[in-house]
Amino acid sequence: MAAGSESRVRSAALARDTNETKIVLAINLDGGAFPEETDSRLLNESANGHASQASKSQTISINTGIGFLDHMLHALAKHSGWSLAIICKGDLHIDDHHTAEDVCIALGSAFKDALGVPVGLARFGSAYAPLDEALSRAVVDLSNRPYAVIELGLKREKIGDLSCEMIPHCMESFAQAARITMHVDCIRGFNDHHRAESAFKALAVAIRAATSKVPGREGEIPSTKGTLST
Repeated sequence: MAAGSESRVRSAALARDTNETKIVLAINLDGGAFPEETDSRLLNESANGHASQASKSQTISINTGIGFLDHMLHALAKHSGWSLAIICKGDLHIDDHHTAEDVCIALGSAFKDALGVPVGLARFGSAYAPLDEALSRAVVDLSNRPYAVIELGLKREKIGDLSCEMIPHCMESFAQAARITMHVDCIRGFNDHHRAESAFKALAVAIRAATSKVPGREGEIPSTKGTLST
């Protein structure tokens, strides 16, 4: 690992085009500016839309065409400390599956690229997050071993225009593409909106902990194997 790698900007931009979805995305895991290669469409729309927020530390703008998915990804970015911009044009005339799945695959891929080799990082993160009567727990490992166990106990068919079956699948798709292990459980709650949102917030806080830099461990790989790249 090159000297000074821990001080690099942890950001990435990508475009992902298929016959089902067209996605442009930019992320900075530490907030702040997007990378130079960010698609200009993301910059032009960064202040628009219902899932947009700008502060001195973060810029967030999510437009997938699925309002509740935008809301969940907005919460994920906000509480992870990311700057995140996404535009997706998907085949919503069919249903929400391709759009929701592909956005989360793209997000996981961009997260992996932005993170790089997890040198000097905590690696593990866990968190609880409440939302009124709902309480969720998330545990994350930057393991390079993609695996997800998601138990949210959702009962409705849809929340807004997002199928409830797609909510755990979105988390699974993110974990697979990001090559991380994550366990997310909603422990209690009777309102499905609250259950889902508390789960995304718990995941965000756990990711923020896992990706945090540990003073004094610069240059160290947090693994007994000496590598997390294979």
